[in-house]
Amino acid sequence: MNALPGQPHIHWRDGELHVEQVPVTQLAREHGTPLFVYSKASMLAALAAYRRGLEGRRARICYAMKANSSLGVLQVFAQAGCGFDIVSGGELARALAVGAKPHDIIFSGVGKTRAEMAQALQVGIGCFNVESEAELEVLDQVAGQQGRVAPVSIRVNPNVDAKTHPYISTGLKGNKFGIAHERTLHAYKRAASLKHLRVVGIDCHIGSQITDSGPYLDAMDRILDLVATIEAEGIRLQHIDFGGGLGIDYRGDRPPAADALWTELLRKLDARGFGDREILLEPGRSLVGNAGLCVSEVLYLKPGEQKNFCIVDAAMNDLPRPAMYEAWHGIEAAKPRSDAQPTTYDVVGPVCESGDWLGRERSLAVQPGDFIAVLSTGAYCMSMASNYNTRTRAAEVLVDGGRTHVIRERERVEDLLRNERLVD
Repeated sequence: MNALPGQPHIHWRDGELHVEQVPVTQLAREHGTPLFVYSKASMLAALAAYRRGLEGRRARICYAMKANSSLGVLQVFAQAGCGFDIVSGGELARALAVGAKPHDIIFSGVGKTRAEMAQALQVGIGCFNVESEAELEVLDQVAGQQGRVAPVSIRVNPNVDAKTHPYISTGLKGNKFGIAHERTLHAYKRAASLKHLRVVGIDCHIGSQITDSGPYLDAMDRILDLVATIEAEGIRLQHIDFGGGLGIDYRGDRPPAADALWTELLRKLDARGFGDREILLEPGRSLVGNAGLCVSEVLYLKPGEQKNFCIVDAAMNDLPRPAMYEAWHGIEAAKPRSDAQPTTYDVVGPVCESGDWLGRERSLAVQPGDFIAVLSTGAYCMSMASNYNTRTRAAEVLVDGGRTHVIRERERVEDLLRNERLVD
């Protein structure tokens, strides 16, 4: 068996691509395409790396479900004992639907509504990660109306460059997230003075798809400086939330392994005298990204003077990352043909946009009717999928060894029309 880079549970066997023990072509024929396929073993292996790095520490891993919020995926992490990092009332409902314990849920996001705050307070979530001074005031009011006290952590913007795509950078002064480093102490004093808030921690998240430990170390130094300053004012912080953001291998990327990264970060935490604190983490992409692939059927091969096009039935509504970020995903023929010459193609979908491409200049030995697999699509693909061009969203399958479980039925056009009305 030859495993793909960064994806030990997606591998070649007898000339075919497999997810764990199941051939990709078999999955495509049984469930149709486009189809998202996830490896349960891959998700649990990624989680185990974090746990090795945090062994012996008081730590909670709260899966950042914005990466992939499908119930079957959430269930894997809930059963493994994870908490959840949510950014909406809808995500709260999803977490509760898979049996998450409310006190293991943390609510992030810059635009929480009063209704969402009330919903989260009613079920008793563990913490609100507050992202503005105005939000502190509103949350205090909402908690007061319910006669409750809201546990809060303030998200700090440390002005650290994560050296990632600008759309997924969250820790610089020009980003919308968090409270400016210089305003943090003022915000904590205000939070501590409000009757219906209880300060429990501090939070920091600097971006996504980070492939270097340097930004994490820089951010930790800045956050620990703040912890010392805040506690000098008599405000005790029970936990330190270092967010997520660790990258995965999309195209030869070499992010640090989660266990190695946290061994390094914990050394710094101990050296600064804060090793006794509870640690919260919010990994998302690094737990699910390399666990997934999207299977698509080749519809047409279209030669051209400047480019050759491989037209497939998956599109930008299924896989938005290339169109949004010019992101690179590996693309493989699920069962490469021995009777076809490898040809360089732009792999494109049926949507009426020139931005509807999945990969450029890829060498593939395929014919119409064959299947391709777009790799590393477990994160920020299905969760960002749309119905553009009235295209139904794909089915999803979870593979566990030799067993397969349909965790999302393929949408039908009738599903899309159900809530629409003609005018009388």
